[in-house]
Amino acid sequence: MRYTFLILACFCSFSVLAQKKQKIQKHYDLIDDRMDKMPLGFNQSMDSISSYIKSNFQTENDKIRAVYYWVAKTISYDVDNMFEVKFDEKLQDRIERTFNDKKGVCFDYASIFNQLANSVGVKSMVITGYTKWNKVKVDNLSHAWNASRIDNKWYLFDPTWGSGYVINGIFTRRLDDKHFKVDPELMINTYMPFDYLWQLRDYPITNQEFTEGVYAGDNAKQKFDFANEIIRFEKLPRIEQLKGVADRIEKGGMRNQHISQAFVHAKTAWRNESEREKGNKFTEIVNQFNRANKQLNDFINYRNKKFQPIVSDEEIKRKIEEPRDNLMKCQETLLDFEKNANNLNKSSIDDLKQAISKRLENSEEHLKFVNSYLTKPALVRKTMFYTVVKRPVSRVIN
Repeated sequence: MRYTFLILACFCSFSVLAQKKQKIQKHYDLIDDRMDKMPLGFNQSMDSISSYIKSNFQTENDKIRAVYYWVAKTISYDVDNMFEVKFDEKLQDRIERTFNDKKGVCFDYASIFNQLANSVGVKSMVITGYTKWNKVKVDNLSHAWNASRIDNKWYLFDPTWGSGYVINGIFTRRLDDKHFKVDPELMINTYMPFDYLWQLRDYPITNQEFTEGVYAGDNAKQKFDFANEIIRFEKLPRIEQLKGVADRIEKGGMRNQHISQAFVHAKTAWRNESEREKGNKFTEIVNQFNRANKQLNDFINYRNKKFQPIVSDEEIKRKIEEPRDNLMKCQETLLDFEKNANNLNKSSIDDLKQAISKRLENSEEHLKFVNSYLTKPALVRKTMFYTVVKRPVSRVIN
């Protein structure tokens, strides 16, 4: 009797789960049908598709389904260019090319999905990594998929393999929901992100565990609060995000060529961003100098006009103290920058240092004149303009 009860209980549980699954699938079918009925005019741009989705669906769950279905149904796998890598192509140009051609490789699928998802208000990321088939064989190509936060919970999506399959160099479209809104605990069996942050697990596995299929178990590991780590990651400056990615890839271990290449790419991206930030910072200092230099030139012109039109003594002093103070700040900023510049544009830095030093010295001379001028009575002040000051420096540092 007891065994009969257990069998009936299990049957009921399976029946309830099956009914729930059917209900969910029917709901998705309704979303898919509405996307199929989207007027052709909306297919002209990513923005118009986004507008259609936002107008027709309210919840994050429905919106992400609409995004997934459109990408999987519309984009075809570009078999002819599956091994081609265009390093010089900008991301947005690549997205536009994929959208216009309606074909691409896994990174293109993921990028299109990512842009659409974010544009309809669903937080999404492109995840890169590698896969293995039948939980044994590591694929020859690296792969890209997506992570999206639905109602404050992260799920994984693969619009590439959700769109169809490639056999003997031919792409066949067959939409597959197995790759839609996948639980990270299931995805980790066949998908391994280069950056373990995007395993979306409190106890990430190593590359060795993934490739060998032998897991040490959660009890042997330190907990990794991925949800809070993602929140912290999102708040970091771009350069710190890139460094964190490179560090985590390295920490995961160089298990295969996919990981090694991803580490080199991440390290290069971090270094390039670092150089770009240094270049931007130096440009800011140059602009700061040019503004102070203009202020000093304005004062010199005013002095050559014998302080005409007449202003208060306080205003006269302000006219020279302001450029002097700004030049001093500029000098301090440049010295701090030089400490971390690693000889970046050393000749340019030296030229700017000399220019600041000369102009600062010049401003001190003018301030000395003003201080003396302000101590004199009106009749004596007029006699102090017996020579014209050297013409202002009009050239700026580029």
